[in-house]
Amino acid sequence: MTAFERLHPAVQHHVVNSLGWRALRPLQEAAIEPLMRGAHALLLAPTAGGKTEAAVFPILSRMLEEDWRGLSVLYICPIRALLNNLEVRLHQYCDLLGRKVALWHGDIRQSDKARFLSEPADVLLTTPESLEVMLVSRRIDHQAVFANVRVVVVDELHAFAGDDRGWHLLSVLQRIQRVSGGKFQRVGLSATVGNPEDLLRWLVANEEGPRLVIAPPAEGLSAPELALDYVGTLANAAFVISQLHQGEKRLVFCDSRARVEEVASELRRLGVDTYVSHSSLSLDERRRAEAAFAQGYNCVIVATSTLELGIDVGDLDRVIQIDAPWTVSAFLQRLGRTGRRSGSVRNCLFLATKPAALLRAAAIVDLASRGYCEPVVPPPLPYHVLAQQILALALQEEGIGRADWRAWLHGVPAFDAMSPESLDRIVDHMLSQSLLFEDGGVLGIGAEGEKSYGHKNFLEIFSVFTTPSLFRVLHGRTEIGEVDATSFQVRTEGRPILILAGRNWQVTHIDWREHVAYVEPEEMEEKGRSRWPGTGGALHFDLCRAVRRVLTGVDPQAEISARARRALDDPRDPFPWLDDASTVVVGGSDGPRRWWTFSGYLVNSALAHLSAAGHGARASDTGVEMGRAVDLTKLEREVHRLSTEEPSAWPKAPVAPEMARELKFEKCLPRELVGDMLGHRVDDSAGMRKTLAEPIRNVETL
Repeated sequence: MTAFERLHPAVQHHVVNSLGWRALRPLQEAAIEPLMRGAHALLLAPTAGGKTEAAVFPILSRMLEEDWRGLSVLYICPIRALLNNLEVRLHQYCDLLGRKVALWHGDIRQSDKARFLSEPADVLLTTPESLEVMLVSRRIDHQAVFANVRVVVVDELHAFAGDDRGWHLLSVLQRIQRVSGGKFQRVGLSATVGNPEDLLRWLVANEEGPRLVIAPPAEGLSAPELALDYVGTLANAAFVISQLHQGEKRLVFCDSRARVEEVASELRRLGVDTYVSHSSLSLDERRRAEAAFAQGYNCVIVATSTLELGIDVGDLDRVIQIDAPWTVSAFLQRLGRTGRRSGSVRNCLFLATKPAALLRAAAIVDLASRGYCEPVVPPPLPYHVLAQQILALALQEEGIGRADWRAWLHGVPAFDAMSPESLDRIVDHMLSQSLLFEDGGVLGIGAEGEKSYGHKNFLEIFSVFTTPSLFRVLHGRTEIGEVDATSFQVRTEGRPILILAGRNWQVTHIDWREHVAYVEPEEMEEKGRSRWPGTGGALHFDLCRAVRRVLTGVDPQAEISARARRALDDPRDPFPWLDDASTVVVGGSDGPRRWWTFSGYLVNSALAHLSAAGHGARASDTGVEMGRAVDLTKLEREVHRLSTEEPSAWPKAPVAPEMARELKFEKCLPRELVGDMLGHRVDDSAGMRKTLAEPIRNVETL
C-alpha cells in the first residue's frame, strides 16, 4: 500500500478529482503514515512547500476513519492575517468531506462566535490569545467545547518558540488538556530551522508517544538566483525597482513600517502599480492590497515581515530585499516565496542603502549557501508568563487553590524546571502587592490586580506582550491604519501630513483622549511622515562571524554588481590585518584601542566588563571600544583564565533597565527574579566559549 492509498478513500477521491492534483509533494507523502498513527511531528519545508496539506490530509483522514465529532482539531497561527488566508483553503477541504471549519480571533463577529459555540466546527483556526479568552470566559462551557479535541496543529512554530508567546501557547494547551481530560497529538509546521529536534522536543514537552521530524529533501530544487546591488538611498532603490522586471509581480521587503511606506510612496510617484502590507494597516486595507496584488500583474507589493509567513499573495516572480533582514531564517522564508511555478527559480535581489546593510546581506547569503540557519531558542525562565497564567487561572476558575494551580501548568518545560522556592516567591510577591488575594487557601484577583489588568474585562491578561498605544487613522468612517503619536510632530507651521498605505494624508483633527486622528487625502508633493515604535535586532554570533569572513575577502555565492563590489571593497580596505581565526586588538600604544571580536553584542557587552578592557569600555556587534590604559598582557591572561573556567564565572552582559519595563507582568515578580531572568536572557555562553578559545593578536597603528 502506498502512502497515498493510506488516506481515507474520500480524501483520495477529492485530492485527485476535486482538486485535480496529479501527485503529492514529498513532504505530503512522508507525513501520511506517521500522522495517521498519531505520532507527534514537526513538518519542515520552505514557504509554500505544502506543509498545511501535509498535516491536514492525514488528520482529516483520521477524522473520517475514527468518526470524530465536535471540535476535534485546533489549528493555531501567530497572526490573524494567516488565519484568514488559511480559512479559505481549509474550508474547501473540509466542505468536500462534509466537515466544518471556523475562525475565532479578535476580528470575528460575536454572532459568528455564538454560532460556533452552539454548534462547534470540526476544525477551529485561532491564536493562543483567543484560546486564552475562551478559557477565562464565564459564558463558555470549556469542557463542552474542548472535550473532543484530538490534534493541535501549530503553524509557523518557529515564530512562537523564539519568544514568550511560545510559553503562553504551551501553557494554554496544558490547560485545555486538563479541561478536556484527554491528550493531544501535537503537529508543528515550520520553515527551515537550525535545531529541528530541539524544536519538536519543546512542542511535545512531556507528552507520551512517538515523535519525529519530517523533512524530506525537496525534489528538483535548483540553486537560487541571488544578486547584491548598492543603491545608497530608498529613492534610488525605488527607481531601480521601477526599471527592473517590468511586467512581473514583485514582492519588496523592508524591515520597518516607515521604510515600507516611504518606498511605496516613491514607487507610486514613479507610476508603478503599488500595494502595501504591514501590521499597522487596517484589516480591510491589508485585505484589499493583498487581494489586488494576488490578482494583478506588472505590480509591486511592499511589505514588512508580515508577508514573510505563509500568507498567499499568488504566484510571485521576484523577491526584492531593501537592505537585509536580521537573520538567515528570515531570508530563507522570503526567498521561499518565489520559484513556486513550474520552470521558475527562487530568486532574491538585495538593494542596499548602507554599507553595513550590504555587509549583512553578503554574510546572510554566505551562511545560507553553507546550509546554515539559526537555532530557535525559547527564552529562559519565563517567570512573568507564569505570573500571567496564575492570574488567568484565577479568572478561569473564579479562584484557584494555592495548592492546585501548579497541576494546571504541569508539563510546560520552563515551569517544571523552576524551583519550588521561586514559584512560592512569585505567589507571595503577588499577594504582598495585592495583585492577588488569598481566602482560605484560594487565590483570586486582588484590588491592585483589578486596577492594573481589569480594564475591558481583563483584556490585558489575555496576552503576554505589551501592545504599543497607537492612534487610529480614519478617513470618514474608513479606518486606514494606526500610527505612533510622534507622527504628529511637525517642525514647521501647518498640519502634519501622514504617509499610510503608500499615500499622503493631511491630519484635520486629533482626538487625543480617544487616540484617533481624522485625515483627508493629500495630493501635494510634500512627503508625509509616519512613525512606529520598533528597533533593529542584535546580530547572532554566527552572523557576525560571517560578516568577518566577508571582510577578509570571502564573496557570497551571488551576482555582485559593480556598485556593490565597490561598496564591499571600501569597508574591506581598513581591515588588512583581519583573519578568520583570531580576535584582534587595534590601536596606538598611547591611544584608545578597539578589540575586534565579531562575536555579537551580547558577548562583547560581557567582555567590556573585563577589568582588563579598561574603564568605560563600550560594546557593539563587532567588538569592544577600550580605554587608553589597556594592559594587553593582562587582557590575554584574563581571557586565558576564563577559557579554563566554568561559564558561571564568566562576565555577563548588563541588563538594560528598559528590558524590565518591556515585561508586561514585571510588577508581578520580585526584583531579584526579574534580574535573574533577564540575566539569563542576555547570556550567550556558546558565543563566549568560541571567542575565549581564539588567540588575541595585537596590531599597532600610528
